[in-house]
Amino acid sequence: MFYVFLVIVAALGVGVYLLFIFKLVPGAMEERLGVLEPLPDDVGKWRVDEDSAAGKAALERGRRREERLFYEEAHGLLAQGRLVRQVRYRNAHSNAIEEVEPDQLLKRKRIKS
Repeated sequence: MFYVFLVIVAALGVGVYLLFIFKLVPGAMEERLGVLEPLPDDVGKWRVDEDSAAGKAALERGRRREERLFYEEAHGLLAQGRLVRQVRYRNAHSNAIEEVEPDQLLKRKRIKS
């Protein structure tokens, strides 16, 4: 039982050490895990979706489907920003927003050099 306790304490110590090294030493995380892929050029810009099946279905109902990628900045020592896809539907005639879909979180891949 005592050895199990020692293993748990050692694992916690290694975890805390790696957490501080990755967050406080510049370049340590990128060196070991790789850098995140770059953000797309059109981040934050709404574009009309007329090509997908959902976009065509919305046009048949008298709506325009618009989507964008949005990067939410994060603050704090352990926080990371996140990339989300946002979708909204506008009335084709009045241009009023009629419906908004829930945000979809997109995972960014790490590129190892």
